Amino acid sequence: MIGAEEHRGRGRASWALVLLWLAAALWAVPAAATPLHINAPLCHAVGPLAAPDDALSALRFSCSGEPTGYRDGSLWLRADVGNRSEDRNGAALMVHFSRFDRLAVGFTYADGQTRWQTVRRGDYGAHWRVGGQILFETPARVAPLTAVTMRFDRLADHSLLRARLIPKENASLQAAGMAALVGASLTLLLVSGIYSLSLAVAVRRQYLLWQAAWSGVMIVWGAFWSQIHLVIFPAMAGTVSAQASTLLACLAIGVATASAVTAIDARHLPRALRRGTLALGLAIAIVGVPLALIRTGNLQMLGNLLGIAVILDLIAVALCIGWSWRRGSVEARDFALAWCLPMATLAIIHLVDVEDGFWGGGSKLAVLVAATWQALWLSAASTRRLAHLRVERDDALAAEAQANELARRDPLTGLLNRRGFVDAVTPLLDQAREGALPAALLLVDVDRFKSINDIYGHEAGDAVLCRIAERIARWEGTMCSVARLGGEEFGLLTIGMEGIMLDRFAESIRREIALCDHSDTMGDRPVTASVGVAEVRPAPDFQYLYRIADEALYDAKRAGRNRINVQRVPPRGDGESGADDRGVAYPA
Repeated sequence: MIGAEEHRGRGRASWALVLLWLAAALWAVPAAATPLHINAPLCHAVGPLAAPDDALSALRFSCSGEPTGYRDGSLWLRADVGNRSEDRNGAALMVHFSRFDRLAVGFTYADGQTRWQTVRRGDYGAHWRVGGQILFETPARVAPLTAVTMRFDRLADHSLLRARLIPKENASLQAAGMAALVGASLTLLLVSGIYSLSLAVAVRRQYLLWQAAWSGVMIVWGAFWSQIHLVIFPAMAGTVSAQASTLLACLAIGVATASAVTAIDARHLPRALRRGTLALGLAIAIVGVPLALIRTGNLQMLGNLLGIAVILDLIAVALCIGWSWRRGSVEARDFALAWCLPMATLAIIHLVDVEDGFWGGGSKLAVLVAATWQALWLSAASTRRLAHLRVERDDALAAEAQANELARRDPLTGLLNRRGFVDAVTPLLDQAREGALPAALLLVDVDRFKSINDIYGHEAGDAVLCRIAERIARWEGTMCSVARLGGEEFGLLTIGMEGIMLDRFAESIRREIALCDHSDTMGDRPVTASVGVAEVRPAPDFQYLYRIADEALYDAKRAGRNRINVQRVPPRGDGESGADDRGVAYPA
């Protein structure tokens, strides 16, 4: 059991890690980057779709208020960048929003010339970059850059726009870093998803299936958000990918909720809390469908409402984990650390604007990294938990096997008892029948054993039985099984032995028993045994063999004891008995 100090140490380490990661997310903006914030240094104008890109002089830009009426027309955004020396060697504009029909970017220089670059929905050309970014680099010119103009046709919502103007060399470095980080995250998610799915199939655990499904949804979402899918499907650039990303993000939250709740044993959660949390996660997944299809309207407001629902869902999941942890749930303890970082990340990005962090990847990249952490931790926690369960299962199976073995053994002599003997000789008899081999059962009964108990006591009688069992156990092997059938009676079943060889074998058993030394308990009193042998070819069932051997044993007793009697008979169901049906007795 983990002590209180260890629990507190883990908790402090977990929250320290969370705080460090959040600090990195909040302040990961490169020092050389100059974000162009919408509604801050940008001036705006709204014009018709038919206007040409170079009609800047005909537009009336306003540098205050918010633009309106642009969703069915063109929204122009212009920023004066001055004569910054770092941009004279080349600058790059990175745009982080893609719900539009067309985007034209104009770079204006000190000599009055404006150079335009254009992308449109379904055709980003070479301008797209990993991380949901569209990159426009300034042409190589001697004149310094003085202004940047962006024209959006049928823009969905200007309040969600993010754009950054940075030096070209920084853009290349950031694009490479973003591609490496996104690629690594998606690869780890894929590995974790495949691993969780294989575990789910192997051990048939529902929460592992949900976990694998969540990893799969996050992989697809990450591919759409980061625009990696444009390598294969370039025509999906723009609104379609943005809508798919919204749908997948809501679906991922719903699946993650199901994964967290189903991982906890239902006994540790109130039914109302469990059902309420699952219903909230399902509602968010369903709401993603209409939210993804909306082209017009206040997307910012709808996003804020969705953010409130997500925070409520996070609170509900946290309550489930905390409640079940206090009720002693091992699963809740194992998965708490896996969920704390993603939950904290989702909560922070809905409360704090981090869109300019992480090289422009902002909240999306933060969620992807947190999801990767969660997937890896859940895989590790599941493996550790299943390893513990496997150890417990193996211990239980070993204990069960030991109990079964004890149930098949005679506690005094250690030989098989009657039940264990029948189980052991069944495959031997099957083997004899398949190979047309003879089978023989030898019943050994200690002569006048009751008088030993009466005269010398039961302890002496037990010692006699143990010594005889020790001697008989020497013949135990692959072709012979040995047991104490009850009281002073022992049994040996052998296959492949017949005729004179079998007679000599039975006689050697009788002699070995007679040679046992019992002087420490009974002085010089000899102990002998009678042996009844049933030999049948081919091998019959055990009950038939036992009946014949028992008759032979009683014949040996009636003939004077301390002798063997062999009965060679055909198996039950054969016609007439031959000459070998007669019993053969061997006196001492």
